[in-house]
Amino acid sequence: MTEVKLISESLFNTVADAASESPRCRMNHNFHSGRADNPHRFLNVLLLGTYIRPHRHLDPPKSETCLVLEETADVILFDDCGAIRARHRLGADSPQGRIWGVDLAAGIWHTIVARSARVICFEVKPALGTPPMIRILLHGRQRKTTLPQLLIFKT
Repeated sequence: MTEVKLISESLFNTVADAASESPRCRMNHNFHSGRADNPHRFLNVLLLGTYIRPHRHLDPPKSETCLVLEETADVILFDDCGAIRARHRLGADSPQGRIWGVDLAAGIWHTIVARSARVICFEVKPALGTPPMIRILLHGRQRKTTLPQLLIFKT
């Protein structure tokens, strides 16, 4: 494991190049060494037009911090019915001064929208600690399972 990882323009360009090759128009670059490393720390490069489905980190509950290092993005917050609660422009000047990022409590519905051609974000969130829970529909009933158990159900 490398003791020091520099966050440079060269790294931004490398990850942005990978994002431009991705059908999702975004790419992460992890600084954490694996799933067990806590917290998870990564660059998230968003290109204009990428879609990040509104989501929340509830099971297990996880807070999330996102800082915009380059350009601008909107963080949109939703209530449980899907109505927009708030919209914050990150990386831009505001009446409160420049808004660099957002720190979200666990369970807050949110999405991020790129407002410029290339947005560089730095994100931090707790590691899962356990295998991810996946909801599957099995014989008409919703059931929670871990990824290794899901592979058993594959036919």
